[in-house]
Amino acid sequence: MSKRVMNPAARITAVALAAAGLGATMVAGAGSAFAAEGNAVAAPVALTASAAVAAQADTQAHVAAQVKAAAAKASAVKQAAVVKQAAAKSVAAKKAPSWVKPVTSYTLTASYNQGGAMWSHKHSGQDFAVPVGTPVKAAGAGTVVKAGPNGGGDGPAYGNAIVVKHTNGTYSQYAHLSKIKVHVGQKVGAGQQIALSGNTGNSSGPHLHFEIRTTPNYGSSVNPAAFLRSHGVSI
Repeated sequence: MSKRVMNPAARITAVALAAAGLGATMVAGAGSAFAAEGNAVAAPVALTASAAVAAQADTQAHVAAQVKAAAAKASAVKQAAVVKQAAAKSVAAKKAPSWVKPVTSYTLTASYNQGGAMWSHKHSGQDFAVPVGTPVKAAGAGTVVKAGPNGGGDGPAYGNAIVVKHTNGTYSQYAHLSKIKVHVGQKVGAGQQIALSGNTGNSSGPHLHFEIRTTPNYGSSVNPAAFLRSHGVSI
């Protein structure tokens, strides 16, 4: 039996090829291992990024909820203030009197429909004896329709006088004044000072002559004391 002898060149080539194959295998194995390791690292990185996005979304939602709650609270506070202010105005309106006495401290003298030599007809109003310069107030809210000497147009017997038209259609007159503090067309409130009492015109002494009328003119007066009583004011 004869032995086969390999050509030395061929032997060298085979060894090289085997080594190359082994190297390729090793390289491939290393590459596979590296890829696996890379996948293992990439997975936690992806999870961390996702968690960060979720945390940011949660934070933004929390901030948005806080902003919304703050806005709702501010709106509620503002609404409460509006309601409180409206209630205060309502209480003030209820407390404000609709009618008041034309003077505060006085002595009643000549009364309505009283007869005597002082008047050509019966007395058309109620007299309040007060010192000259006593503040005279509007008995009710309204608009000044007469103001001036000569009774504001009703005649010299009234001296300086004022007539106010009220919202209920009645009129009030204030006569024998020493000083007028309002003008025609001016709106006045109940209890607002409109003049100072005096002794002008046909007067037997310092006093306020007060009338309630159905028109702005002389001759339409009604009992002023009864009128004030009907509106809760006793004199």
